[in-house]
Amino acid sequence: MYEVPAQQTARTGSAKSLTLAAMSLGYGVVQLDVTIVNTALNSIGMSLGGGISELQWIVSIYTITFAALILTAGALGDRFGAKNVFMAGFAIFTAASLGCAVAPTSSILIAARAIQGVGAAILVPNSLALLNHAYGNDTERGRAVGVWAAGASLALTAGPLIGGGLIELAGWRSIFLVNLPIGLGGLWLTWRYAADTPRTQHRLDLPGQAAAIAMLGVLAGAIIESGRLGWTDARVMAGFVAFVALSALFLTQERRAREPMLPLSLFRHPMFALTSLVGLLVNIAFYGLIFVFSLYFQEVNHWSPFATGLAFVPMMGAVLPVNLVAPRLAERIGAPAVIALGALIAAAGCLGLIGLDRGTSYWALCTQLLAMGGGLGLLVPPLTSTLLGSVEKSRSGVAAGVLNSTRQTGSVLGVSLFGSLIGQTATFLFGARIALIISAALLVAAATAIISGDFSFAHRRPARATRRSR
Repeated sequence: MYEVPAQQTARTGSAKSLTLAAMSLGYGVVQLDVTIVNTALNSIGMSLGGGISELQWIVSIYTITFAALILTAGALGDRFGAKNVFMAGFAIFTAASLGCAVAPTSSILIAARAIQGVGAAILVPNSLALLNHAYGNDTERGRAVGVWAAGASLALTAGPLIGGGLIELAGWRSIFLVNLPIGLGGLWLTWRYAADTPRTQHRLDLPGQAAAIAMLGVLAGAIIESGRLGWTDARVMAGFVAFVALSALFLTQERRAREPMLPLSLFRHPMFALTSLVGLLVNIAFYGLIFVFSLYFQEVNHWSPFATGLAFVPMMGAVLPVNLVAPRLAERIGAPAVIALGALIAAAGCLGLIGLDRGTSYWALCTQLLAMGGGLGLLVPPLTSTLLGSVEKSRSGVAAGVLNSTRQTGSVLGVSLFGSLIGQTATFLFGARIALIISAALLVAAATAIISGDFSFAHRRPARATRRSR
């Protein structure tokens, strides 16, 4: 019997829906593993040994490879076909998840998490490329992307709760094993129903990619190890010097490259630069504090992993519903104002937690956690739309990749910085309070930057229009 090729069946309604399901699984499992690991940190530490720095590496190495590779991964999809590259990413992620589940030592777990990050970097941009190809109609595409993004937000939100439940039932290794059926299902759906994208001959910026990985890795390493060795240790200082040198090398390479991994010309637009900065600052605060609170609930208050997962439900659960309100509010008062409002609400939540102590009532924390999650949910949609609106449509894919990379870099820096504070200060609680103060300051700085930049940008636009009219 003649079998209809996937390229033809992908045009049917059911095949489009199943392609959307596969892409949502790919993005969802990436986001799930951003947060699910946090509830397992105490259990992993007790099982495999090691201190705060090893736990930081387990969390951060995933986001380091994710952040550093995401731009090149999109270019790989353009060159070799997004379907083939997406399937390779899913296979890498699934195999690495199995490696995490059976890791006998923290070093092997860290290595497997790094490979997971490679798979994650491949999955995200290529899932969006395949959706863009499957849905030719603008309205249908917009709805499909909305489902894709909502599924990822749900996975991100559910991560701590799912992780806590799995750890209670089957131990920490189960949080990685749950990725296996998701990976196999996503691979089959993609192979069977997704239509491949046209291929182009884009050059790969391999020198820039190598410099980006090294730059982010040595910075995170220097910050993480400073908690164990001290900021004045020669190895830590050497790491910061290497970061400066690699940053200069990276910028030089990107200016000279014919097809740079990171087009620096994008940052000439004030709102693009500002929204990228806000994404960085917000993620330093938010994901750094998730790491801190995961340890606070389990190591200081001695809560179970499941109770820890439940504790994060208000914070993470506030993100999705507020995501839906944010675009309408942005239409009324402007996107920069909504971004600033979200950042200030989250900052108020951080300041409300400065009295954190051993045995502090959860209900005393709940309102502040809601404020932090709600603030994040309020600012992310207008942040994304403002960044994409600041560039030509032909560069929207690269722009989205830059925002993803910037935000993941912020996650790396947040976990690295706040983990080192906890490791260096006299007590865990003192370090946690400093982390809360720093987070509030970063969020206020983000709000101030976006409002100031919007005022300056709006003030200059009529002058440019007047010159053109003359």
